[in-house]
Amino acid sequence: MASNPSVFLVMASGQIEGGEFPEFDDLYCKYCFVYGHDWAPTAGLEEGISQITSKSMDRRQAFVWNFPLDITFKSTNPFGWPQLVLSVYGPDVFGNDVVRGYGAVHLPIAPGRHERTIPMFVPESSSRLQQFMSWLRGRRPEYTDPKVVARGEGREVTRVRSQGYIHVVFNIVTKDLRKLGYETVAASASDVHHAARSTP
Repeated sequence: MASNPSVFLVMASGQIEGGEFPEFDDLYCKYCFVYGHDWAPTAGLEEGISQITSKSMDRRQAFVWNFPLDITFKSTNPFGWPQLVLSVYGPDVFGNDVVRGYGAVHLPIAPGRHERTIPMFVPESSSRLQQFMSWLRGRRPEYTDPKVVARGEGREVTRVRSQGYIHVVFNIVTKDLRKLGYETVAASASDVHHAARSTP
């Protein structure tokens, strides 16, 4: 007789497909995961860094990374559901690597294939003088820990500006969620299309 499971598993694979940052070129992307205390990764990579890519020569001027994601989590509690945190970097006019965007998205809850478009943002200097000095020194405002993007504490005092988008595809498989009393519905093709169009 099979015993009742004490944990459930969430397996996420997919890729950071690319992004749109028309004002910039030669960008690379870093990722990491933020999750609650009851969660633990059991397989795969928690963080990674992509290759540097140039924007396409066509009208879209898109960046293509096609950078793979693959991780498995176990947990006893859905609180603190994992988030993917993204940071994009590229050179400024002086050749220094500076941040070009931060963003975060929760892993989809339902099994299946999901497409997400993640709006990115950058922190801004609080005054024109600071803005000029940071440009002069080649040091833009940035977070010391990108994981702060996925947390609420302290974010209300940060001044930010929207800048660019990143497209991510997730393939989600869950195990034993239903046995522990949690109900999820597999994503249909129409759900995926709607989710991709409705994401701000």
